[in-house]
Amino acid sequence: MAAPVVHFEIGCKNLEATQKFFGELFGWEYDSFGPAAMLKNIGGPGKDGIGGHINCLGHEPHQYVTVYALVDDLQKTLDHAAKLGGKTVVPPQEVPGMGSFAWLSTPEGHIVGIWKALRA
Repeated sequence: MAAPVVHFEIGCKNLEATQKFFGELFGWEYDSFGPAAMLKNIGGPGKDGIGGHINCLGHEPHQYVTVYALVDDLQKTLDHAAKLGGKTVVPPQEVPGMGSFAWLSTPEGHIVGIWKALRA
C-alpha cells in the first residue's frame, strides 16, 4: 500500500508570531503541545485537510516545512531509504500517547517525515 501523507509541520523561531501570522492568514486555531502548536480546526475525521502543527525546536533548523507519510515500520523505512541513497536525519522518536516519527533526507537533500501511529 502507498504511504499517505497524514501530517505537516512548519518550523519557526518565534512560535507566537508564527501562530499569529498563519492564524490571521488561514483562520487556523491551535492547542498548545509543548514547544508546538497543534492545529485544532483542520484535519481529522469530518474535517477538511490533513492535520498539522507549528514547532519551535529552539535550534536549527528553524524555518522549514515538512510532510509526514504514514508507514508501518519506521526503522524498516529508514533502512530502505538508505539503500536508495537517503539518510536518517532524526532517528525514531516517541510522541507519548500518539505514536513515533523520524526524519529522512532524500539523495537531493529533501527532508521528509515518516510517522507510525499507535494502534488502538
